[in-house]
Amino acid sequence: MATKDLRFFDAPDAPLLPDGHPRRGMSVVAALSDRLIHTNRRADGSWTQRYEHGVPVTDLDPVPDDGTTGTRVHFRPAAGLTAATGTGLTDWPPHLTVEVRR
Repeated sequence: MATKDLRFFDAPDAPLLPDGHPRRGMSVVAALSDRLIHTNRRADGSWTQRYEHGVPVTDLDPVPDDGTTGTRVHFRPAAGLTAATGTGLTDWPPHLTVEVRR
């Protein structure tokens, strides 16, 4: 989350996201967020970590097993950033849930 995804970050041929922008990696989302909380749930253990402006501010903290697996990312964009709500959200894969709260 805090390291550039070198597969896509400055690649001129990076795949396009559903909104038409090139893929840059989660480090960009983290860097442009006042706060981001990343939680991973795996069969062999689960953890969470919090970032502020792309910098980890907590260790990898274990979280109790709840019988599920997957990744959840909550973030608050930095002040002044805006998003065109609804743009391309219906084009995401069916296994991905996107929720925009204002």
